Amino acid sequence: MKFNIKFKVALFTIFGMSILAIVIGAIGYVQYNDNVFESYLKYATLATETAGEVFDDYGIGDMVANRTIGDRYEEARLELNRIKEHADIKYLYGVYFEDINDFGSLCYVINAKSAAELAPYTDYSEVYSYLGEKCEDNAFSQEMMEGFKKKLETKDDTVGYLESYTTHYGRIVTCYKTIFDSKGDAVAIVATDIDLTKIDNDLHDYVLVASFNAILVVVMIIAIYIFFINKNITDPIEKMAKSTSEYVKLMDNNVPPEQLVFDKIRVKSQDEIKTLSKGISSLADSVKDYMGNLQSVTAEKERIGAELNVATQIQADMLPRIFPPFPERTEFDLYASMTPAKEVGGDFYDFFLIDDDHVALVIADVSGKGVPAALFMVIAKTHIKNRAMMGGSPAEILSYANDQLCEGNEAEFFVTVWMAIIEISTGKGVAANAGHEHPVIKRADGKYELAIYKHSPAVATMEGMIFKEHEFELHPGDSLFVYTDGVPEATNADDVLYGTDRMLEALNKEDVTDPKVILNNVKKSVDEFVGDAPQFDDLTMLGFHYNGGKNAK
Repeated sequence: MKFNIKFKVALFTIFGMSILAIVIGAIGYVQYNDNVFESYLKYATLATETAGEVFDDYGIGDMVANRTIGDRYEEARLELNRIKEHADIKYLYGVYFEDINDFGSLCYVINAKSAAELAPYTDYSEVYSYLGEKCEDNAFSQEMMEGFKKKLETKDDTVGYLESYTTHYGRIVTCYKTIFDSKGDAVAIVATDIDLTKIDNDLHDYVLVASFNAILVVVMIIAIYIFFINKNITDPIEKMAKSTSEYVKLMDNNVPPEQLVFDKIRVKSQDEIKTLSKGISSLADSVKDYMGNLQSVTAEKERIGAELNVATQIQADMLPRIFPPFPERTEFDLYASMTPAKEVGGDFYDFFLIDDDHVALVIADVSGKGVPAALFMVIAKTHIKNRAMMGGSPAEILSYANDQLCEGNEAEFFVTVWMAIIEISTGKGVAANAGHEHPVIKRADGKYELAIYKHSPAVATMEGMIFKEHEFELHPGDSLFVYTDGVPEATNADDVLYGTDRMLEALNKEDVTDPKVILNNVKKSVDEFVGDAPQFDDLTMLGFHYNGGKNAK
């Protein structure tokens, strides 16, 4: 049997609205349950905190510590009674452990009663609990007593809460807080209980009222919706669907952008249907424009990628890459490497002969990454080398570079630099460290160790900077290793840093003198540590081994 569209609309509307009513009711139930629970919990938390202040004011903590009922014990009980009288809670009491490792030793400190609870009694000892009285069997769940114990052991003074069930008191939520004596020792727990049965009754009443209202609303919406939908929604949507389908077919056939024509629908209503129609038409125009521009965008992206590749190559070409760099010089061996975190980096190294008997070593790290850092790197490297070739100490060279780089440094870049000038014939050297990592040195008969001394500030932080120098001497068989922070600060997937200890372990892995082998060992160690985690910083290293000059001691 075939059904017309109106019947189908009515059928699906009824079904859909019924499901919607159920979902809304369920959501409302959950939200109402949360709100009711939070409301009760708020009262219980406030009552617990207030009761804790009463315990402190009347010295109940010291009474528990001494296991004696003091003169103000009953005054405290009256205060607690007043709190319970005005708070929407079921129980208010204090407990302590005679032996914190024996849950069976749980005893009462005091308990509170409302006026209604006290009314049937003339002798209040029949209803009150006193300090030292054992708690009833099964009065507290295992989980609750463990919570009490943890509060006492950790001296946690915040209010915690826990839902539990006991055969003695049923389903309750307990808010509890640690009580301290005058010495600051955690001695007892003050707690308030919320009766979940009351919350359940509130929820039951809510469900009845909400269900009745939901049925009325659904019936009214269905009637109005069925009347309205055919005239104002169904036909426009069908037309939009047809136009969209035809447009998609044109796209599937890979027609040129100029042949992508969308049959726009005219909608008389001024509602969301018209907005949707305009949106689909606008989307179709955007797709057409996008496909027309895609080719030029792709070409532009390829151009930018090609330029970045050129920049990478230019930067690589600026750094010395031919090893050994001075094959005719047998007094020392030298090797360096730089692995940028992006296409181009801010780290750089350099080495060059100032004259026939002096070699300069430089390693540096520009703040920031990418193209801006790379440009600053080029300027810094040029200033340092040009000034070094004019003569002077490392401190003088860095002071000159500092003043030059501070001019027009609106981006506030700075660069950490380690620079040394070594007299090849004697092995004597002078180094300046401008905020850079500690160098590592290995004596001929020893292991690689950090050379730790006070550094100067980084270059380009302030004009007129004077940099400190550090004298050292290399003997035949000694080695130097310098690096940027990309080595010790390499991070694995667990956010653990590689650190200098692992670096020293890699340096001392093999007893070799070839700087290339040493650097490869460190790079391999870093890669194994980092694993699949992304590289966040440039990784640059330089190794120098001194074989000895003719005048070396």
